Amino acid sequence: MDAGAALSLGALAADLLATPPRLGGTRLVCVDGPAGSGKTTFAGRLAAELGTAAEVVHMDDLYAGWTLTGAVARLEAGVLRPLADGHPGAYHRYDWAAGCFDPRPVPVAAAPVLVVEGCGSSPRRLGPWTTLRVWVEAPDGLRLARGLARDGAAMAPHWHRWLRTEAAEFAAEGTRARADLLVDGTVPLR
Repeated sequence: MDAGAALSLGALAADLLATPPRLGGTRLVCVDGPAGSGKTTFAGRLAAELGTAAEVVHMDDLYAGWTLTGAVARLEAGVLRPLADGHPGAYHRYDWAAGCFDPRPVPVAAAPVLVVEGCGSSPRRLGPWTTLRVWVEAPDGLRLARGLARDGAAMAPHWHRWLRTEAAEFAAEGTRARADLLVDGTVPLR
């Protein structure tokens, strides 16, 4: 399914809630795509449509800095496996300023919908639990400009390395091709 200006988040939310859960009593929505494409905005707007029926987890909180290594394993162990068993989950948020994980756990309720957003959030290994895979994209120049506006020009070397890292991950996983919904991150949502 390709979605541009015609995407109605209200209709998408209703469709999600009408779909049987695959992760215990939870419907897992993975919002993936390149950095700066609009994943966080899309996930936030979808969660707002779902209201109290949704929990959101940001992969930025699970990365150990500028690497994808271990993030999905942390998500799976702390959040997804407990939810699959019908229990709340938790994870430790990475503190980017301190360069380490916060020892205080962040709880994740066993809500009807869990929206996980971020680069690498939709690997094949999560497929059996995933209800909806969303791919958000935008032109390279716009994505980089968004990222540097948010993080500062001093982060440019990290951003350029990250763009190569995520591209390799997406190619290895065939992430875009496996998406159920393609979203243009330059088109306003309604």
